[in-house]
Amino acid sequence: MHRLGRWVADHWILAIGLLVLGYLFLPIAVVVGLSFNRPSSRLSYDFNEFTLDNWTSPCGPGDMCDAVVRSVQIGFVATVAATVLGTLMAFAMVRHRFRGRGATNLLIFLPMATPEVVMGSSLLALFVAGGAPLGFWTVVIAHVMFCVSFVVVTVKARLSGLDTRLEEAAMDLYANEWQAFRRITLPLVFPGIVAGALLAFSLSFDDFIITNFNSGTTVTFPMYVWGASQRGIPPQVNVIGTAMFLVSLLLVLGTMVRRRRAVYA
Repeated sequence: MHRLGRWVADHWILAIGLLVLGYLFLPIAVVVGLSFNRPSSRLSYDFNEFTLDNWTSPCGPGDMCDAVVRSVQIGFVATVAATVLGTLMAFAMVRHRFRGRGATNLLIFLPMATPEVVMGSSLLALFVAGGAPLGFWTVVIAHVMFCVSFVVVTVKARLSGLDTRLEEAAMDLYANEWQAFRRITLPLVFPGIVAGALLAFSLSFDDFIITNFNSGTTVTFPMYVWGASQRGIPPQVNVIGTAMFLVSLLLVLGTMVRRRRAVYA
């Protein structure tokens, strides 16, 4: 105990950080544990019995896997559109001076600061007034609306820290503008673009409030979970959540390993 107390006294910042991380990862640990649980009843969420049945039959309950696939499709389309638009906007705001640049910068932050209920109801009013049928594409448009801001902020932060002298040096070595962009700028900015895309996909896949306003009869995974909560959430939902967490973790670890190899190469 004395050694533990001395270690905490010498490393109290690290100890607080570990406690905060433990607090943040506690819900994830519960989800992982419940993915191996056979509940005693449909409305029971306590750990009853260990089983692998949830992992061997993740598509057992109803239309859950259809909802997951639909969320992935919406997230993919919204991510591609938001990443392209957000990257172009970030380059325009960092590399060019134009009238209204400050106002544009402010407008980009509005979707991030606007409550989702307000944005969802506003988009619903817009779609209804325009006569657009609610469904898959209205959800995609709605997701692009709020994902673009996060991509712009992420890519803009990467671009702001980029040394422009690297591009000037490349052009001094007889590279044209396209070659300098492809060989110098894009590789340096690419981690920020990937980070913005992953953040956009996570936000799109996870969104419920805005989707609920504009989905019509389209059911995404969050909406399926909300509907299932009224009659008992199936344990396979925890399997999907654990799988998504593992995929995200593998992507982050892969990026870190690749970066370390590039540094020591």
